[in-house]
Amino acid sequence: MLKKLALMTLLLQSALQASAAPLSDAATATARYALDTYPQQMTAALAAMVSYNTVADPAVPYEKNPQHLGFKQLLKEEAARLGLDYKDHGWVVVIGLGDSADRVGIITHGDVQPVNPAKWARSPFELDSTSEPGRLLARGSEDDKGPIATAMYAMKAIKDQKVALKKRLELYVYMAEESDWAPLEAFLKDHVPPQMNITLDAEYPVVTAEKGWGAVKVTMPAAAASVGPASGKGAQLREFAGGFFGSQIPEDASAVIANATPALEKQIRRRAAAQKGMRYQYAWQGRELKITALGVSAHSSKPEDGVNAISMLADALKVQPWKATAAGDMVTFLNDLVGTGIHGERFGKAAYRDDFMGPMTVAPTVLKQQDGGIELNINIRRPKGRSTAQVQGDFEQAFKQWQRTHAPQASIVLQIGEPWVQADAPQVPVLLDVFSHYTGIQHAKPISIGGGTNSRLFPKAVAFGPTMPGMTYTGHSEHEFITTKQLLLNLQMYTAVLVELAR
Repeated sequence: MLKKLALMTLLLQSALQASAAPLSDAATATARYALDTYPQQMTAALAAMVSYNTVADPAVPYEKNPQHLGFKQLLKEEAARLGLDYKDHGWVVVIGLGDSADRVGIITHGDVQPVNPAKWARSPFELDSTSEPGRLLARGSEDDKGPIATAMYAMKAIKDQKVALKKRLELYVYMAEESDWAPLEAFLKDHVPPQMNITLDAEYPVVTAEKGWGAVKVTMPAAAASVGPASGKGAQLREFAGGFFGSQIPEDASAVIANATPALEKQIRRRAAAQKGMRYQYAWQGRELKITALGVSAHSSKPEDGVNAISMLADALKVQPWKATAAGDMVTFLNDLVGTGIHGERFGKAAYRDDFMGPMTVAPTVLKQQDGGIELNINIRRPKGRSTAQVQGDFEQAFKQWQRTHAPQASIVLQIGEPWVQADAPQVPVLLDVFSHYTGIQHAKPISIGGGTNSRLFPKAVAFGPTMPGMTYTGHSEHEFITTKQLLLNLQMYTAVLVELAR
């Protein structure tokens, strides 16, 4: 497998040495027309799309979820208004332009990640253009309803301008990308996808490789003896929790210390004060101290964009050895094997990197009380360079060594996904030329990302935007937005790309 990935990377690099043709007059003229004609209508369409709370709801079957059904009905009505055809396949909606058997696919998703409304200036399901001028804030504005609205108006501009298309354009909107890929995989067993595809769910300039997603679950069962606020047994960690969902860097964490003392609080405050990007609150109830930590949320594939409240709170508590409680053992585990870094350097021999795909990232995301004990979920994103068996073995070996001397009752479960490299994408030079033309960034090259998109399920697929290089991706954070400037830039680039690929 590793030799195959290396060969694919070499083939891709060779293919990119050939220069692409300059943009056609049809592409630039149509993109200019889209920018002159549709900014307001596109933004209005985005506002309507984000108004639907399309988070997966385990309690409501998909086919009965009124928010999902309402969103699809909106797409149907918008497609009809724009003169585009529409086909509802259940979990997948396909919006098309043209009738050729040769097709170009535009891959997106209509579902969104969970959200905490209390952290937003206005409702996360209302497009907020006033709280932060120049930014359009809403859940889904960047991931992935902004790209859906943009793609639809790019197709509308192409239709208006009567561009002669040799290939049919098909916009795919999948309704469970954030929670369950199985329905899409089942759909593609019977449905023949387009011969060439671009995914609008990542970064510019072009994404040709994605790290493999992985999960490490560590469980600390309940301790044999419980501790109460006035047990007289010395300070003990009674609770430790944090995080919201598995693909978000947690910005919230909390700990409760029974039998605490003012001197202990002072030690913790001093250590916490040395951290960057964190805020803490301390509250007493009798002899019990509760510490609340606030960091910065981010997409778990880019932990460098966030400040991990779970890791940082564990570090702040590293002022003394903690007695054997589930919470105390978990703090020790985090400080010993995870720390405040993001690359797994403390996890035995687990850390490694690839020259193109970069380093593996290791990020705690959810920490919750479970049957009297505590369960920690760690999200990993791994590059090519090591086999699945080796990655799993490295994690297990480091954990077992720690387990023997610290918490024999602790357990670990691992799920290790495969990295993905696309070496057969003839559209890459065109995408790079369009990107350079509209951004002025010359000599752009393909990149790798930590996130996993539906690109890997479609033939000859690569990702193209919507986020600019060097900018923080906000899609899974509690501060999701797309700037008006970026939305309009995307409209031009998507329009030009679709013209170039389909005409």
